[in-house]
Amino acid sequence: MYYFCQMQKMKKLLFILLMVISLVSCSEYSKVLNKGKNAERYKLAEELYKKGEYKKAIPLFEKLTGPYAGKPQMERIQYMIADSYFQNEDYSLSSYYFTKFISNYPKSSKVEEAAFLSAYSYYLSAPKFSLDQTDTYKALEALQSYINTYPDSPRIKEANKYYDLLTQKLEKKDFEVARQYYHTEYYRAAMVAFDIFNEEHLGSIYKEDAVYFKFKAAHDLAINSVLTKKKQRLLDAKEIYDKFKKEFPDSDKLKEMDRLLKDIDQALEESQQQILSVEAQK
Repeated sequence: MYYFCQMQKMKKLLFILLMVISLVSCSEYSKVLNKGKNAERYKLAEELYKKGEYKKAIPLFEKLTGPYAGKPQMERIQYMIADSYFQNEDYSLSSYYFTKFISNYPKSSKVEEAAFLSAYSYYLSAPKFSLDQTDTYKALEALQSYINTYPDSPRIKEANKYYDLLTQKLEKKDFEVARQYYHTEYYRAAMVAFDIFNEEHLGSIYKEDAVYFKFKAAHDLAINSVLTKKKQRLLDAKEIYDKFKKEFPDSDKLKEMDRLLKDIDQALEESQQQILSVEAQK
């Protein structure tokens, strides 16, 4: 029991000591941040940066951007600001500051790394496919610029990977827009949208699905058409089926498409009989 009580006292004392150290540390930090000399701010900011305390380092660095403007230290300060935001996962600001660094110090030994991290920051801040893709386009532009400028970089494989992933995300967005036309029964708009999709995204991983849904849209449009338009639309749907089967002969979608093709053939036969009946009544 005595040993347990002593341990509890030691824990309390240790907690109090840590609290005191923390308060003193915070007090010293606030003093340097608000009233310290620039040399003191620079020293503390660099120490915090090296320790990985980026959130505390950033306000100190930003206090130095005015006093050190045009001085040799400013190159390092700007890079550490950008990297601090990156490490702090504030990617919108890190992309901005890395881009600013590249503009201000194009001959810096850090410029390639900054170019990659700027592009990567845009990549990390790019939203999911269903949202506005402004940052995605910025990321693609930045990555393409990096790939073109540093084709022999050891990071080039990684840059290409991110570029491909972003491209696929834009493809998915366009594909989902086209598919939404189908699900809302705007079949003609869906067919046009899928055609545009395949023209703009050659070699897309969604190409098979795009042609499949175009066929389904053509099928549904034709089946529900008025007699005067039905035959041609049914024939158009059959043509899409033939193209799909030729291009994707091993597709697992063909089983369903074969069933829909039977509907088309039956509808063609019925529409032909109806046409003959109407002509006979004239």
